[in-house]
Amino acid sequence: MKNPLKMMAVLFTATILLSSCYSYTSVVGEGAQGNNETTSWNHYLIFGLAPAGVSDSKDMAKGAENYTVFTRQTFVNGLVAAITFGIYTPSTTTVTK
Repeated sequence: MKNPLKMMAVLFTATILLSSCYSYTSVVGEGAQGNNETTSWNHYLIFGLAPAGVSDSKDMAKGAENYTVFTRQTFVNGLVAAITFGIYTPSTTTVTK
């Protein structure tokens, strides 16, 4: 009985330690023409499966035709997700125009 429990503990620990943050970039039009940035948090529930409040990059660009959207899970976002055991899982979106 000890062997399966050890194996499950090792797999659980590996899953937690080997999980990674993610990031992706979207370029709209010709991309950012300057360095004016707007940042907002996106709010998700249940390990990111249910969106509770997601930022709208088009609204964050405020009418700009050329901008870059960078969405990522920062260290602080991951820390908040870990503290809440994945019930609340935020991410961060930055729009540069």
